[in-house]
Amino acid sequence: MSYALAFAATDPAGLWAEAGDAAAALVAGEPDGIANMANIAALIWQAIPDLNWAGFYRFDGHELVLGPFQGKAACIRIPLDKGVCGAAARLRATQRVDDVHAFPGHIACDADSRSELVVPVIANDRLVGVLDLDSPLPGRFTPDDQAGAEALVARIAAALAPSIS
Repeated sequence: MSYALAFAATDPAGLWAEAGDAAAALVAGEPDGIANMANIAALIWQAIPDLNWAGFYRFDGHELVLGPFQGKAACIRIPLDKGVCGAAARLRATQRVDDVHAFPGHIACDADSRSELVVPVIANDRLVGVLDLDSPLPGRFTPDDQAGAEALVARIAAALAPSIS
């Protein structure tokens, strides 16, 4: 099956609303969380401008483990006490960082990244992982980006959880 995704909005709130609708359609009826993460990473990469990395880290019960993504090769494992992703997972709170070099304990997986937005993925009160977005532009992520990414993740979080068989 082919998916022709087109985004007409030019403002962050509109882009995220369109991406949220597309994300819900992409995961509808698909029970595999990793497959859904792969499609959502690709969708965000296509829809949201000025990113150099978009993807997921999955929580394995102890640490974050690299999941599906778009961008350069990345760090494979992130302890919950390290970096922006670890903070988002540990605190279960979105982290929007204008300058990653000023963030204590930042993990530089890609030296070109300057700003980062990390949203925890929580389904049924369980931490599934985090959505991680990086940009080479300082201050790239706005409050509208944060609200849009949070809304998208909340809408599809259950579809990103591991399948239980």
